[in-house]
Amino acid sequence: MNRKIETFAFLSSGTPDSDEAAQELIKFYGQSDARDADVIVALGGDGFMLQTLQHYMNQGKMIYGMNRGSVGFLMNEFSSVGLKDRIEAAQSETIRPLKMVAESVEEGTVTAFALNEISLLRQSYQAAKIRISVDDQIRLEELICDGVMVATPAGSTAYNLSAQGPILPLDARLLALTPVSAFRPRRWRGALLPNKVTVRFDILEPEKRPVNAVADHTEVKSVLSVTIEEASQLRATILFDKNHSWNERILKEQFLY
Repeated sequence: MNRKIETFAFLSSGTPDSDEAAQELIKFYGQSDARDADVIVALGGDGFMLQTLQHYMNQGKMIYGMNRGSVGFLMNEFSSVGLKDRIEAAQSETIRPLKMVAESVEEGTVTAFALNEISLLRQSYQAAKIRISVDDQIRLEELICDGVMVATPAGSTAYNLSAQGPILPLDARLLALTPVSAFRPRRWRGALLPNKVTVRFDILEPEKRPVNAVADHTEVKSVLSVTIEEASQLRATILFDKNHSWNERILKEQFLY
């Protein structure tokens, strides 16, 4: 997709490498306020990219990332050469977050959003016991585990992947439901769900087996239940180099050996 780019806003994650890259790029391309720039360039790792996407959600801004961090699956390779041409030719992908509504013993009802995943994790030495429902139908009466998560395609390469969950293309209308160290049913590996469903987790024996819920950077302690659905009204646009698209990265990742 070709687009006309004249003004840039370079945002640094604050690390020395990111700050140095920002200074170099500003010298070449100038610096505009993010509210007025044609494109926002995020310099850092995947975590900073997600923070930037969340901050500019639903503002019609295009976010182009360049890797200056330790992890850069959502980022393009760093180079100060030909940046305008790269961004004008980049492919765009739309990312939608998940919405979490958690009922907590201590905090009442808490609503939060996540671009990566919403995860439930045991709070004590005892395994969690969790009932899983999809669209008000119980699908798993009791999962005994260290935790469980629902991941977006953008988040499928993060915590979800480390828990042996599937990698999803960004344009897949799917969510990954992935257990963390499932004890019973021992062989249950999770599920792929349509992105329009509502997932509900009910905590069994919450006093004896307390569970925390985490939506990206928001943590809620001692939850009783967590309801998750896609926030379809919210969206952010991320740009990938034409020769290094998200789908190409997904294919490479799946054929590593």
